[in-house]
Amino acid sequence: MRTQDGEPQSRAVLDYAVPGERRPPLAGRRTPPTARRTSALLVTGSSLAVVFAVAWWALARGAATASTTRVLLPPVPVLIGVVETGDVPIYLDGLGTVQAFNTVTLRSRVDGQLVKVAFTEGQDVKAGDVLAQIDPAPFQATLDQAAAKRAQDEAQLANVRADLKRYGDLLATDNTTRQTYDTQKALVAQFEAAVKADQAAMDSARVNLDYTTIRSPIDGRVGIRQVDQGNIIHASDATGIVTLAQLRPISVVFTLPEQTLPKLQPTQPAPDFVVTAVSRDNTHLLAQGRLAVIDNQIDTTTGTIKLKASFANDDLRLWPGQFVNTRLLLTTRTNGVVVPASVVQRGPDGAFAFVVQDDHSVKMRSLKIAQIEGGVALIDDGLKPGERVVVDGQYKLQPGSKVKAVESPENRERRGNNPGDRIIKPSVKPQARIGPDPIERGYADGGRGSSLSA
Repeated sequence: MRTQDGEPQSRAVLDYAVPGERRPPLAGRRTPPTARRTSALLVTGSSLAVVFAVAWWALARGAATASTTRVLLPPVPVLIGVVETGDVPIYLDGLGTVQAFNTVTLRSRVDGQLVKVAFTEGQDVKAGDVLAQIDPAPFQATLDQAAAKRAQDEAQLANVRADLKRYGDLLATDNTTRQTYDTQKALVAQFEAAVKADQAAMDSARVNLDYTTIRSPIDGRVGIRQVDQGNIIHASDATGIVTLAQLRPISVVFTLPEQTLPKLQPTQPAPDFVVTAVSRDNTHLLAQGRLAVIDNQIDTTTGTIKLKASFANDDLRLWPGQFVNTRLLLTTRTNGVVVPASVVQRGPDGAFAFVVQDDHSVKMRSLKIAQIEGGVALIDDGLKPGERVVVDGQYKLQPGSKVKAVESPENRERRGNNPGDRIIKPSVKPQARIGPDPIERGYADGGRGSSLSA
């Protein structure tokens, strides 16, 4: 502080210039720090109050606008279906390989020259048909030689038998010794054994001669010839003449997860399950047959068990080595809850469906799916018969949305005067599905590829 003359005034003069007398305010006197802080807090508080008031007003106006907009939204056009009940077949799906019912590699059982090939590649043959001929001359000569040796020994046997009879008569009159008689008797036995050996040699030669004619052991179809006519073949050759496969009937070997074994065991050892063979793209039904056998052990490396099914294959649609999809009909669930497959939607929490309420609003409801098969979803939990669900148009919906029923083009073509035709109803038929298979498998077993829930 300064005096009126402009000179600095000391603290003592300021504080004690007039003892006991109140000091008048001086020009340019500083404000205490406490007062300055109080003033700043008041300004800041006022500013925050204004900001909060503006924000509250904006939020309230936005909520009111959104509410007004939601109310003004028109109903969403959707296809509506009705939850129904029906008999639904339960299948076990697997991957199989077609195998010939019997496969035979024709090999020669004797050595010799292949002088004749009596089949055409790809020909159907019957059991007993002649397929090839090996030069029989050496074997015929061996047979003739054995027959001649037998004739020789038989002649000698007849002679020693006559001598034995004479020695017997002489022994009865004591005109010869017992030793002579016994020697002749042993000679007869020797020639009898020789004749038997000759007969065995003849039988062996005859068998080898028969082996020169190669016949079909089964009904089947021959493959590609491996040896040409004129070659020398041996019984020890690793490669046969041709392979013969039985195609009627035929087998399919397929695998299923080991978890399905308890469902198959109750009817063993006489399984009577229907097995359907379908093309790899699931577009063609190839054949229907019966389960023939369940393997006696589980493959520990894959956790699967092998099964074999037999098919009549009259139209030869199954071929050895062909890969097919197999469908084993495990059971048929009666009065199962079913909806069109498009009703089922997928979200972060799993499967759900939009259920139409009485006020035409929709509600999301979680579902437990047993299987989706042939465009029909079998529901374990989440829906009841008679409820209305959204079949198409779900992408526009959220919980609480209002909906309006429209009819599908298919229904429009065949619609009569019944307004109820706008309701889509699932079609359940206990037969194998033939058609594209986008995401319709693996719901009941965690994605293993088997649609089952008994």
